[in-house]
Amino acid sequence: MGNALIDIEVAYALPDRQRLIPLQVPSGTTALEALLQSGLQNEFPEIQPESAEMGIFARPLDGKANPLPRDYVLGPGERVEVYRPLLLNPNEARRFRAARASLKRVPVRSKR
Repeated sequence: MGNALIDIEVAYALPDRQRLIPLQVPSGTTALEALLQSGLQNEFPEIQPESAEMGIFARPLDGKANPLPRDYVLGPGERVEVYRPLLLNPNEARRFRAARASLKRVPVRSKR
C-alpha cells in the first residue's frame, strides 16, 4: 500500500502575499520532501529547504516536541507551513516597542 496518494498542502506567506500549494504525495512523504516537491523554493529563492523552519498547523517541527521536517511523515490533509525568519526575536521587539512608547509619553505636570 506504499503507492497510496494523500492530499496535503504546502504554505508560505510574506507580508504582502501568500502561496498555498495543494499536492498529492505518496504515503510516507516527509515534510521536507513535500517542500521540495512543491517547488516553492523556485518561486521564493530565500527558502533554503534544508534549513527552513517548518511546522504542521502552527506546531513547529523543531526536533523537540515534534520531529524535524526530514523525519516528520505527513498524514492526509496536513498543511506544511514554511516560516520566514524573524527580523527581531520577540524579546527584542517588546523592548523596542516599550522604548518607542516611552518617547511618546508626555510628562504630567502637577498643579501646585
